[in-house]
Amino acid sequence: MSAYALTDYLETYRRAAPTALRDAVADAVLALAQAAVAVAGEIASGSLSEAFAETPGTQNAGGDKQAGLDIYADEHFLTAAGRAPIAVYASEERDHPVVLDDKAPLVLAIDPLDGSSNIDVNVSIGTIFSLLPVADDPSRDLLSSVLQPGSAQVAAGFFIYGPQLALALTLGEGTDVFTYSPRFGAFVHTRQRVQVAQRTSEFSINASNRRHWDDAIRHYVDDCLKGADGPQGRDFNMRWIASLVAEAFRILTRGGVFLYPGDGRKGYASGRLRLVYEANPMAMLIEQAGGLATDTKNPILDIVPTDLHQRTPLVFGSRAEVRQITHYHIDLDPEGVRSPLFGTRGLFRS
Repeated sequence: MSAYALTDYLETYRRAAPTALRDAVADAVLALAQAAVAVAGEIASGSLSEAFAETPGTQNAGGDKQAGLDIYADEHFLTAAGRAPIAVYASEERDHPVVLDDKAPLVLAIDPLDGSSNIDVNVSIGTIFSLLPVADDPSRDLLSSVLQPGSAQVAAGFFIYGPQLALALTLGEGTDVFTYSPRFGAFVHTRQRVQVAQRTSEFSINASNRRHWDDAIRHYVDDCLKGADGPQGRDFNMRWIASLVAEAFRILTRGGVFLYPGDGRKGYASGRLRLVYEANPMAMLIEQAGGLATDTKNPILDIVPTDLHQRTPLVFGSRAEVRQITHYHIDLDPEGVRSPLFGTRGLFRS
């Protein structure tokens, strides 16, 4: 058991190329893992926990409604970050980043409780995190280290609070999965160097927003729905959980593609997911597992953020399918007519 524990995995990571930064990353991941176990305990208690208490009228920095558990998780991970070598704590639940230790080498960007709209229906929710190095340039404001492209991340991951408590983690050397064992009181290494299936017959999107999508997204989904009779040449299943960690864990497990595009609704032109603490860590995890992540056209990890709570469209998952979605956007002419590459119009075209 001990040979496969998260602690031993991180010790191997430290020893492989000893540096102060790698030590800091390992210490930070361990602190977050300890906090996640405590948060999972509160979630498992359900309405018996005081953390589930309603907080009427409260909103987070992005304008989303806050549940009591959102606030509890944020405070718990902030406390954990204060015990780790983390200089800045940047959270979805706070308007501005919090400076913890100006001598520490890492920035933590975090969504403390992803999918909180699912709390009351007992669907898997989670915590998403990104670790970035503090900028080397001493003339830069410490808080500016938060606004680095995703390619600068030194680690990323998420905890998923579901039938099992699990951690999907990348330290830039592949993506691994750890499952928490209450019996041993430790995260155990259960899947090594995960690989996302390169093709898929499963897509995930909120189809209720179809009337607001751009033509490229509509054409792509229509062609999936045509199944074996359409240009895709195979039947598809559709999934939508409204929990980013649950969608990502499924894709890491059996492949698939997730789409949260921008659309025509007010405030949704750039989608609703946040670049710094949702899209970037997910993109790193998926790409380290052989998949791809884009904003429908451009690699997520290349985007330089300008604001902590900046939103972005997000597509990630099986490499071939993500590339195909990009082609749908590039090869669609301004009148909404597809290139011959994509055959006839889809099922639901009006």
